[in-house]
Amino acid sequence: MPRLPRTGGGCGANAPALPSTAIVAETDERLAAELARAAGELLLAVRRGARLFGAALGAVGDGVSQQALSAALAEHRPRDAVLSEEQRDDRERLARRRVWIIDPLDGTREFAAGLEEFAVHVALCEDGVPSAAAVALPARGELYCTSPHLSSTPARAPAAAGARLRIAVSRTRPPTQAAAVAAELGAELVPLGSAGFKAAAVLRGEVDAYLHAGGQYEWDSAAPAAVALAAGLHASRIDGSPLAYNRPDPLLPDLLICRAAIAPRLLRALAATS
Repeated sequence: MPRLPRTGGGCGANAPALPSTAIVAETDERLAAELARAAGELLLAVRRGARLFGAALGAVGDGVSQQALSAALAEHRPRDAVLSEEQRDDRERLARRRVWIIDPLDGTREFAAGLEEFAVHVALCEDGVPSAAAVALPARGELYCTSPHLSSTPARAPAAAGARLRIAVSRTRPPTQAAAVAAELGAELVPLGSAGFKAAAVLRGEVDAYLHAGGQYEWDSAAPAAVALAAGLHASRIDGSPLAYNRPDPLLPDLLICRAAIAPRLLRALAATS
């Protein structure tokens, strides 16, 4: 592996890259899965090898993963546009049918703190709708994809009927409605880090829902929502409206991912408490 960066503030010319010859790009779903997995492995290598801590480590992780994913997409899908948290928004994407929406490091704080609750999001949206996506949880060795056979961890059976609902919320920014919704439904709030990690907790059956409001962007939800929908879960805005992507303003401030059977109850509770 190329030498890892040892100082903060950027990637540097010697930053590691995704191994081009190892990327399988025969389909969009395969490419999304390969990129998310490889970028996740790169982030783990950065965290093991960099002599950095805290915000400096997070900044290098963001930059290295962004650089590697950008280069891979430019090589394998050169005609597609890219929208990412970590690069300047190129407004030409609005005229493109195919736009890759990526978060190179979802959960920078958790990554920098040495926790497992960070993710890599890679999603292709066609005409504003995600068509292929993957979420990697590098520290857990898990990969979730819109194509089930590419996922390393299958979605699990839902919780038993009558069990107390468990709702994942942000550890640092729980939505103001969360406590009221939990009281209305007799649910338990479960603080977790990173959007991708919380969505995966629903897929694993460890929680019943993931609720966020008050500030997110398209790169936070595009891949997790796509993977959730492909697995038969519900994913929408908290008012029940569909999630739409590649908009002029990438702000997409709220999200509900949950088991399909409980979506009506949660949406009613959200309407009653908003």
